[in-house]
Amino acid sequence: MIKNMTEDQITLHIIKYIKENKKKDFEAVIDELQPYDIARFYDDLPLKHKTRFLLFLKADALADLIQELNKEKQLEVLNKLGIERTGKVLDLMDNDDLASLLDDLSPQKIETLLAGMKQEESKIVQDIMNYPPETAGRLMTNRFVWIRNYYTVKDAVEKLKSFADFAETINYLYVVDQDRKLVGVVSYRDLLIAEPHEIIRNIMYERVISVITTTDQEDVATMIERYDFLALPVVDDESGVLVGIVTVDDIIDVVIQEANEDIEKLSASGKSIDFETKTLVAAYRRLPWLILLLFIGVISGSIISSYEETIDQVVALAFFMPMIAGMTGNTGTQSLAVVVRGLVSVDVDKKMVLRLIGREFGVGLIIGLICGLLIFIIAYVWRGSLVLGFVVGSSLFLTLIIGTLAGTVIPLILYRFKIDPAVASGPLITTLNDIFSLVTYFGLATAFLHYLL
Repeated sequence: MIKNMTEDQITLHIIKYIKENKKKDFEAVIDELQPYDIARFYDDLPLKHKTRFLLFLKADALADLIQELNKEKQLEVLNKLGIERTGKVLDLMDNDDLASLLDDLSPQKIETLLAGMKQEESKIVQDIMNYPPETAGRLMTNRFVWIRNYYTVKDAVEKLKSFADFAETINYLYVVDQDRKLVGVVSYRDLLIAEPHEIIRNIMYERVISVITTTDQEDVATMIERYDFLALPVVDDESGVLVGIVTVDDIIDVVIQEANEDIEKLSASGKSIDFETKTLVAAYRRLPWLILLLFIGVISGSIISSYEETIDQVVALAFFMPMIAGMTGNTGTQSLAVVVRGLVSVDVDKKMVLRLIGREFGVGLIIGLICGLLIFIIAYVWRGSLVLGFVVGSSLFLTLIIGTLAGTVIPLILYRFKIDPAVASGPLITTLNDIFSLVTYFGLATAFLHYLL
């Protein structure tokens, strides 16, 4: 029906069917849209049509719509549905998405929303909310298919058909024993190529890769990336009972979230700031880091002040000061980005750390040598002084090595002490390297001051 329509045409048709109360025609359009697109069309609708748009949607489409919106708009939609319909929609939402939605609400609001749900679904969501944030327990869903090892392939297929609408994914069937402990896994492909009378224990994989409920979400993402899984089973920390699965779509959200957090820390903005963040909120979130860096910057000023006599006697030194400080900060930030990105995907051991530090030292040596020689030539040609060229070139050579090593070692030390290395933000590394570079530059200049005069 909407195959050859533009987005504007689809929107016009949606509005037309809402106005004319043509619910079947409206549903025919919605049935051909993906959840993301439904959310987008809802977002773009004029305010006067939004309530009727929600009333026309079936409960399952409403659940899909809500899961595609941000938290503020999710609550806005729920407030328009009424208690009874809200309960039906929440029952159909993925447990992990619902737990995330309820996270920041008041206890009274949470209790009201859960009260309208089926008791079984409500309990599952409450159990998920009891797990620590950013763990496998908070990401998992209970919408998966499990089977017994004594089932035949035919039995497994029948159960799969029965639960196909319920399950979030049917790519894997998890095999459990009488205590519901995970003992094996069978893929949908295994079932297709096996004979109907074959026993599951004979075709299942017994070496199952799984995580426990308290596993950090980044580690879960790493495991799914390594093994190319579409889903990963989650077992209880103590009993080993299969309690849920984490699907790849949730992991994509985690990867985006973690990347955004690292960018925020690398830019020293601290907390999430996007296009919709209000001016005062954005300023408030940036200020703490900037105030800290301001005070560290004062140290840089005091260093320059302490070498005032040197600068007064050789004014040319002031010309190269911004270049020395800037280049050191730049190379430190480059090394920081390399290390933070690498720590996400690589298991770091002592050998790896030593090899990385050695590699970055070599990089700093080469960069420092080339840039140092270039600035030596520039200083000599400009001022006709070999000593000035030597001081500026040697300072840049040393500070680029220091900057590269600082950008490498600082995040590794933080990682060693279980602190997110992204907190070694770009501005922080740059400010610290300013201090290192100024001390090196003016220290060297002061040592050779007699020859510079």
